[in-house]
Amino acid sequence: MNTKPDDIHRLLKKAVKSQIDIGTKEIIINRNSAKLQINKCDGQTDVLNVASEAELFNQINTSTLGEPEFDSLEAHYDKICNCQKCPLGKTRNKFVYGVGNPHADLVFIGEGPGRDEDLKGEPFVGRAGKLLDKILEAIKFTRDDIYILNMVKCRPPENRDPLPEEMEACSPYLIEQLRLIKPKLICLLGRVAAQRLLDTKTPLGKLRGTFHNFMGAEVLVTYHPAALLRFQAYKRDTWEDMQKLKARYDEVTR
Repeated sequence: MNTKPDDIHRLLKKAVKSQIDIGTKEIIINRNSAKLQINKCDGQTDVLNVASEAELFNQINTSTLGEPEFDSLEAHYDKICNCQKCPLGKTRNKFVYGVGNPHADLVFIGEGPGRDEDLKGEPFVGRAGKLLDKILEAIKFTRDDIYILNMVKCRPPENRDPLPEEMEACSPYLIEQLRLIKPKLICLLGRVAAQRLLDTKTPLGKLRGTFHNFMGAEVLVTYHPAALLRFQAYKRDTWEDMQKLKARYDEVTR
């Protein structure tokens, strides 16, 4: 498929930003051949042919997270906990970083803190959080076994969806957390987290049921616990997703 020059420029701009976020040290763009040459931290060089946005981001998302900049989650938290990169920093009560096992093989990612999370400074502690605890218990997990975080660290006003620019401002923090934790599996809770992390507009229902790839980790998408509180019919599908997730977890950690 041919790509117009303005499309190539847009794709390369997005690709460069994505690579900067994940820690690539040097990027070389060859305009004449419309290729993106990436000199990785290990000294190896990859060349990506720009054919389409889907192909480009598939190649990026199947790369690895790279090495963390910080020594620990605690050091990372200390550096970013007073962040004011977007307007959410001015309206929050508490910065909601994440909680759980810092070396977990499985990470759960939601969209953003709600009222209870904003007050306590911990993700998933309201009604949806209590339901998530029950879901974890059903597949033989506790919060000490996994790690839980959100796409954004501060509560959006009135619990609205995080805006794209707010998630973009927070994305380097999320990437660094994943670099430090090095999970084998990621479970994305809800449409917002799924579409953002997988860079897609595909509906959540169509993203379910199969494993995707995000920078070396296997990713499963399911409904947000808050959606289960509103729509009981989603519980059967979520249970199927959790069984699939637990079976894969047992395989990759055996």
